[in-house]
Amino acid sequence: MTDDNVTPSSRGEGTESAFVVFKPYPLQVGHRIFIESGPRHGDWEVIGVGERKVRLRCPFTGREVEWDRFCYLVEEKYGRWPHPE
Repeated sequence: MTDDNVTPSSRGEGTESAFVVFKPYPLQVGHRIFIESGPRHGDWEVIGVGERKVRLRCPFTGREVEWDRFCYLVEEKYGRWPHPE
């Protein structure tokens, strides 16, 4: 993915710019989720959460799947980027 709005001068350390933040969502057993797009699209109930995996059940078919954790809360921010550590 390229950003046509990024110029070499806007890549300098400590500059103000827009950036996107991804954080793992703290899923819990019993959560009901809707995945908006992609191959996992649809309604799911969380039936298990591990350190690396999440187990889901389809409320319509009863199908159960286990996938690597993938749900992230995303927000767009404006501020210093690269993000100071």
